[in-house]
Amino acid sequence: MQVSRAAWTIVGLLWVVCLLSYLDRQLVAAMPGPIKVDLKLGDEKFGLLSSVFLWIYGFCSPVAGYIADRVSKRLIIVVSLLIWSAATFLSGLATSFEGMLFARATLGVSEAFYMPAAVSLIVAYHRGPTRSRATGLHLSGVYVGSIIGGLGGAMAEAFGWRLVFLVIGALGVAYALVLMVLFPQRTAEIDPASPEDAAPLFPDGGTMRSLLSKRSFLLLLGMNLLNGAAYWPVRNWIAEFFRAEIGVSSAWAGVYGPMTFNGAAFLGMLVASNLSDWWMARNVRARSLVPAFGFLIAAPFLFILGASDYIPLVLMCLIVTGMSQGFLDANLMPATCTVVDPRCRAAAYGLLNFAGTTAGGGMTFVGGWLKEQHIPFSATFQAASGLILLAGLLLLFVRPPANARSLVNAGLNGK
Repeated sequence: MQVSRAAWTIVGLLWVVCLLSYLDRQLVAAMPGPIKVDLKLGDEKFGLLSSVFLWIYGFCSPVAGYIADRVSKRLIIVVSLLIWSAATFLSGLATSFEGMLFARATLGVSEAFYMPAAVSLIVAYHRGPTRSRATGLHLSGVYVGSIIGGLGGAMAEAFGWRLVFLVIGALGVAYALVLMVLFPQRTAEIDPASPEDAAPLFPDGGTMRSLLSKRSFLLLLGMNLLNGAAYWPVRNWIAEFFRAEIGVSSAWAGVYGPMTFNGAAFLGMLVASNLSDWWMARNVRARSLVPAFGFLIAAPFLFILGASDYIPLVLMCLIVTGMSQGFLDANLMPATCTVVDPRCRAAAYGLLNFAGTTAGGGMTFVGGWLKEQHIPFSATFQAASGLILLAGLLLLFVRPPANARSLVNAGLNGK
């Protein structure tokens, strides 16, 4: 199945948006020291900044997905980028915990609308043997943004944390204006005669009934809940773990923590996207099996990460853990496409986001609360290893419907 130039142009334009999204959300976790001192926050309140973002992001995601299946995805993408970039800019002006909390909540609402619209648009253009690669390439922006965000500690020491927020927010607003001009006005190159587009939208309530009646989608939902509960605390507390429990400086904590995790996830995404597209031609379960194996391998390494303070060993374990997240990110939407109706993909992704981010927000808050009770982050990470083991086991039971092979061969569903 030939892929048009517009299909890759859309991936390229959205890659920058994805980068900005994760750069904005990573900044708080990457510079805990100066923010906590300036706003006079303890670990519990600081953790709440990340938790509130994730909770609101999660609860808004199903609504965002439902809307993205019905209105212009281009409009959703541009407006959400404008709003979350303005919220990032306002974060740099916050002078109180409440002001920063409001900015993070606004970020959560606006970013919730982006991802379901973006990934459903990409898989609509990439139906042949480029689906995992296109999805993975787009999501590589997650890791590049998070890696740059990992420099937040160093940037805060050099320029002050407020200026970092102001500059990044202004860049996002500027790119939203550029996107209005460059983004394709129409998505007409998607074949309207394809079975993926020919069926009418579900009636009210039909979308949720369709999704929640599918056993394999429920398994994906449970897996993403466990993944979020395990890996969001790692992402949000790993810099503070290096700083407070291993003794790394604030500037290097962001490099050792978020940059290592996200750099490894980027590498994992590159490996998994190509492996999944190749294996999918031979096994319709490839897009759930690849991240399953990644999680099963990563679980013991995550446990060891929490049991050691020897930096080279911790970094090695963090690399394996990060790669497993990349394995999932390259395959989550493609795997979802193999088990749900094409008419409700954005809604499906919104539900998956809801499960993962709300659970992640809860565990991030719990990690900060436990730290104030003198229970170290290392214990939180060791508990997370058990959750990620269960997530890998759930993926082993995800099975596409009986007609999935014929759909793959037709180039409509799996590749």
